[in-house]
Amino acid sequence: MNIAAGKEVSIEYTLKLKGDSLVATNVGRDPLVYIHGSSQIISGLEQALAGMAVGESKKVTLPPGESYGLVDMEAFREVDKNQIPAEAMHVGAQIQGREGDGEVVHARVAEIKENSVVLDFNHPLAGKTLCFEVKVLNVQDAPAK
Repeated sequence: MNIAAGKEVSIEYTLKLKGDSLVATNVGRDPLVYIHGSSQIISGLEQALAGMAVGESKKVTLPPGESYGLVDMEAFREVDKNQIPAEAMHVGAQIQGREGDGEVVHARVAEIKENSVVLDFNHPLAGKTLCFEVKVLNVQDAPAK
């Protein structure tokens, strides 16, 4: 059975950034299971897996436009320092908060200024070229809802 829309797919993967920096892997652990065609994984990877069969492996390189997008300069916000917890007062710190409507948001401290902090709300992998090594472990009909 090949990967097609509506199939439940189990994969093993290793994700590296261009330049060989390891980001994540599930090799030797539980597989990633998703329903093909339901936008549960990034679109570029989903497209690259279409038609593959159990046991097949593939290397997939995705530019930012096919994964988490380009860095959006509109996603940077400057806030008063007193709005940031002391333990997060360093570049690279990950913080979370809530929008006015209650939605949880995640940001990274991008810059610390004299009286303010610049937060980056882009996905951490935005602007990066992603290099996947993927192996298809199982393809089956998706369970009934």
